[in-house]
Amino acid sequence: MKPNWRELPRDSVVGQWTTIYVTLNKKGYIVMSRLTYQRMGEPKAFVLLFDTVNNKIGLQPSAPGVRNAYPVGPSGRHGGKLIRAYRMLHEFGIDVPETLHFRDAAIDNDGLLILDLRTARVSARAKTLRKESTKRIYGPPL
Repeated sequence: MKPNWRELPRDSVVGQWTTIYVTLNKKGYIVMSRLTYQRMGEPKAFVLLFDTVNNKIGLQPSAPGVRNAYPVGPSGRHGGKLIRAYRMLHEFGIDVPETLHFRDAAIDNDGLLILDLRTARVSARAKTLRKESTKRIYGPPL
């Protein structure tokens, strides 16, 4: 029998790790992918800004010695980076009940990473982890 090969088209959806990826959890941890960090110029620290009118967070690349600069630390095994920003949540009264994913995070012309809290969504991974932890507590359904 003669084979009837059909080509599988590639979807136009880009992978999660090929775009800007940033999350914020209730502990104030801002986590960004390695690619996002590289696009920011790989700074050693960030100055954290908050726009109270538009409910946006801004991360301005900075040197570690600059006043009000928060240092960048490692996150995960694949080059992700972490900024501890709990004080920002407390100072500005930002409520983060679950881990938020900023799907429309963008870097402006001045190199500022802009995170819009109005359009942030609960992270799909956070939802999955919550379900798994509930399963461990209560066991499998009978």
